[in-house]
Amino acid sequence: MSQCFPRRARWLGAMLAVGVLAVLPPCRLAAQTPALHLPYTIDTLPNGLTLIVHEDRSVPTVAVNVWYHVGSGDERVGRTGFAHLFEHLMFMGSQNAVYPAFDRLLEAAGGNNNGSTTEDRTNYYESGPRTALPLMLWLEADRMGWLLPTMDSAKVDLQRDVVKNERRQSYENRPYGQAFINLPSAMYPPGHPYSWPVIGSMRDLTAASVEDVKNFFRMFYAPNNATLVVAGDVDPVEVRRLVRQYFAEIPRGPAPDRPPTPTFQLPRDTTVVLEDRVQLPRLYIDWHTVKGYATDDAALNVLAYVLTGAKNGRLTQTLVYDRQVATNVFAGQDGKLRDGDFSVIATGKPGTPLDTLQAIVDRELARLIAQGPTQHELDQAQNSLEASQLRQLENVDAKADQLNYYYYFTGQPDFLAQDLARTRAVTAADVQRVARQYLQAPRVVLSVVPEGHRELAAGRTGVTP
Repeated sequence: MSQCFPRRARWLGAMLAVGVLAVLPPCRLAAQTPALHLPYTIDTLPNGLTLIVHEDRSVPTVAVNVWYHVGSGDERVGRTGFAHLFEHLMFMGSQNAVYPAFDRLLEAAGGNNNGSTTEDRTNYYESGPRTALPLMLWLEADRMGWLLPTMDSAKVDLQRDVVKNERRQSYENRPYGQAFINLPSAMYPPGHPYSWPVIGSMRDLTAASVEDVKNFFRMFYAPNNATLVVAGDVDPVEVRRLVRQYFAEIPRGPAPDRPPTPTFQLPRDTTVVLEDRVQLPRLYIDWHTVKGYATDDAALNVLAYVLTGAKNGRLTQTLVYDRQVATNVFAGQDGKLRDGDFSVIATGKPGTPLDTLQAIVDRELARLIAQGPTQHELDQAQNSLEASQLRQLENVDAKADQLNYYYYFTGQPDFLAQDLARTRAVTAADVQRVARQYLQAPRVVLSVVPEGHRELAAGRTGVTP
């Protein structure tokens, strides 16, 4: 059993001088941390808009964070890319804030804004001085309720071309970018909400008509499909008054029509090889796992840390430092709203066959499955994951987004204590079990190799790690 050593400043100089810190076991800080909370109030307007307010008077700033519960996973085959396209269109002006008034007004008030799209949601956010809160809310309300009257073919065509260029820059012409276009369809069966990339296909973007775009907005960009979080130096009573003033007259939309999520298991190992204009070969190994906050999600997160979360991670130590056959390696559990997958990504040294990397990955996974992680590895993973979660809550912008995230995924805006507790509860046996259960199942092995060097791809036999 490991011991926890007090963090006393007068010891540090001596410890560093003799190298003691390098051998001390990590403290079990997780077990000593008191329950932490994200205090909030929650209300629902008659039109279905959910309002969550978090009061934080430490700094005179405020954050507004809107989540529309629509992402690429809500699209249909042949009509992909709409969620991300709308992320762009929402910045093209609305009836009372004609383009480019949104940015100009907000920047003049000392604020800033942006948005992002995932498989599960599209969010828009502003932050700035507390005096800018009424402006932020008015701008968000105007594009929620009065965007369609300004939607025309010129705007759609302009942003369609912007998104196409983004696809070219971020995927098609970026080193290794093609992997993220090809992995979804290799990992998920046809028709699955995650079987296409978030950015969509060029063909679908080209085919999108103005009426298609308007129908997508009517279905998903309604107050009853959105959550608004306001966090910072605010009075919750005043926030509720402002939100009702600006948002109450926006009509409720229809219940969103969402495609079903089929259950599946990968039937067999799948090998994909892509040639790209790259110098170093890269290996992607993906397994089907579980959605976010499912029973095994936390154990898979800990497993990922044990593999590559630190310099002494199983795969990092072996591939990068001991064998020196890889420049970097990453492992991660991606638990999304409807499903999940676990990835190992390793970039090989020049000319290194990816079979060599795959064989080492398989050997280290087999060793972990047979023996499980050590108590030292478990403590380090849990402490580091907890510290990372807490660092992400250092400002009101991050707390606003976390409240929205927790609410959408768990139904509880303040899920922080439970989230930390589920990581603390993971045992070495849990890590060993999920590695055996999920990482011995069929998988997708995708190789990206330099043009003309398919011989470096994984899939050959007879390689010894």
